[in-house]
Amino acid sequence: MACGKLEIEILNTFWSLSTIKETNDISIQDVVDYLSANGIERAYTTIKTVMDRLVAKSILVRYKVGKKFFYSTTMTKDEMAHDAIEEVSEQFFDNNYTNMIRFIENKCAVDLV
Repeated sequence: MACGKLEIEILNTFWSLSTIKETNDISIQDVVDYLSANGIERAYTTIKTVMDRLVAKSILVRYKVGKKFFYSTTMTKDEMAHDAIEEVSEQFFDNNYTNMIRFIENKCAVDLV
């Protein structure tokens, strides 16, 4: 499933906060604060909109505890990376991982020169 740059930043924030907080109960404010501490200034409403988009994509789930809404991821970082690799393989390499790996090796070799 394709994600935009801010969506990925938010997901990386979730995975980092889940490790730090040892819980998956993460609020919009938690994300805003974490991103801000890492030099990414975004309005609360922007983060909320993007997180709601991730809920629509079934990447995040939203639930209420008391009067406050929390979010959690439905996938680990490894699961998301695996899905992304499968998607690229299918879209560009007809599910041929060998050709995809050769392409990556060739591209990296050219970039290193």
